Amino acid sequence: MRKILFLILSISLNCFAQNPDIQIQNAFPNINVDFPVVLTHAGDNTNRIFLASLYGKIYVFPNDSNVSVSQKKIFLDIVNLARYDGEMGLLGIAFHPNYTSNGYFYVNYNNVNDGRTTISRFSRSVGDPDKADSLSELKLLEIYQPYDNHKGGQMMFGADGYLYIGMGDGGNQGDPGNRAQNKDTLLGKILRIDINNTSGGNNYAIPSDNPFAISGGAKEVYAYGFRNPWRFSQDPVTGLIYVGDVGQNNYEEVDILQNGRNYGWHITEGFHCYNPSSGCDTSGITMPIKEYNHTGGNCSIISAGVYRGQRRPELTGAYIYGDYCSGKISMLRYTNGVVSQDSMLIDTPNLIISFGMDQNNEMYCLAQNGNIYLFNKSTLATNVNVSVIPDGLYDDVNNRLNIKDSVKIYLRDNASPYSIIDSASGILDSLTFTAPVIFNRALTGNYYIEVKHRNSLETWSSSQVNYTVAVNTNYNFTSSVTQAYGSNMILKNGKWCIYSGDINQDGFINGNDFTFYSAQFGSTGYLASDLNGDGIVNGNDFTIFSNNYTKGTVRP
Repeated sequence: MRKILFLILSISLNCFAQNPDIQIQNAFPNINVDFPVVLTHAGDNTNRIFLASLYGKIYVFPNDSNVSVSQKKIFLDIVNLARYDGEMGLLGIAFHPNYTSNGYFYVNYNNVNDGRTTISRFSRSVGDPDKADSLSELKLLEIYQPYDNHKGGQMMFGADGYLYIGMGDGGNQGDPGNRAQNKDTLLGKILRIDINNTSGGNNYAIPSDNPFAISGGAKEVYAYGFRNPWRFSQDPVTGLIYVGDVGQNNYEEVDILQNGRNYGWHITEGFHCYNPSSGCDTSGITMPIKEYNHTGGNCSIISAGVYRGQRRPELTGAYIYGDYCSGKISMLRYTNGVVSQDSMLIDTPNLIISFGMDQNNEMYCLAQNGNIYLFNKSTLATNVNVSVIPDGLYDDVNNRLNIKDSVKIYLRDNASPYSIIDSASGILDSLTFTAPVIFNRALTGNYYIEVKHRNSLETWSSSQVNYTVAVNTNYNFTSSVTQAYGSNMILKNGKWCIYSGDINQDGFINGNDFTFYSAQFGSTGYLASDLNGDGIVNGNDFTIFSNNYTKGTVRP
């Protein structure tokens, strides 16, 4: 996470904004914990909540909204073992899959003496299931930390039975030691170890299929190139592991964890070059499935996981993530390698530290004010299907887009200053030219529809569109030039397309865009200057740019 703000709030803030689109509640009104970082369960069917504080205590209490303060018990106290400078403290806990029989659980904390990451096993008390044996510590790993930030902290047991451990790059700003790319270090990595066996004098063994189990790097490394994978989790249905990797200056990212992959840091930040800032070599790097930038107060992704609970069935199978600074909570769906239905669920006024799940797979938000909040059913979710063609991507011979690509759809107020009422991201299908999105905040009314594509001109609907909550809405820009405000589109083989070439997204296709194009010329990858989507910036993209030169956005 970013540098933690150790700030006592002078007013009480709810984790969720009181918008009419969602019903929310404080899950445990009588429970408040200083800086909660982990909420989980023991997998023992006792329906208890285990809640960890950054400051070295793990609490346990019944999963009951009426739970009293007296029912909150201290399960483990390691206050005197951990260090609390910067982003250090008690950062992660994970219960052994056979906890019911062996009573083992694992803790990730920074050692009080020098801040080194310490991965230890503790045991449940023999006489009291609500208490751990504080003298049972068995240290598995101790990892030197050069600075006081970027510690990672997440631990989980995968479906394979191995323990996964998230390690940040160790700080400080930009990974000056290139630790994330150095396969011989454990920093900037996700580790995987076998805690059911021992080997080589360690209190753990190395899974035989770890990428460097034999040679080539540190044996514990499962994947590398991370900046600060604060939270990650595995979908119990698909088996996919979603990682939220906290970005540096501009971009946050979501990755799908795979054995032996390099996720780019500090060569890349999201889809973009970081070091060097342009022309970086991205060969061998696995790109994220999602990035978002730091506009709107965003600063630090907090990965929640895939929703498999019952309270919000419309979210089943959706990956949920939040942002520490902006308080926004969003969702996306990832199917067959494609992201869809990428939209914001809730705009909260709080600092979101983490998320957690109970034994029923219900999801909770952990806020810096010490409260725990529960997701409830939305009442305003509405499907909107927008059909639009960026002309650079359009293959008018075969009547399809060269690639599927993301667009951002906005609902705008019908009067000046045309404020944003709601927004959502979607994926344009390459054959139907349609991006399905879900809006969760807008009330029934008349709104302009605005569409933005990463290198095309922002385009508005020609007039206000009738929008009714819970009723599907369709809008097709491609059918007629009059579907766009000011008829600001280009005709290609019977299809009306929005103008491509606004590479810097300032609303004009001009020399400033050419500067971006020139800097990326010859580069490969998912780049803004690649107007036709063929994976390389070359003369074909310049042809598209020059054809649309001097065009600009037309809006009310």
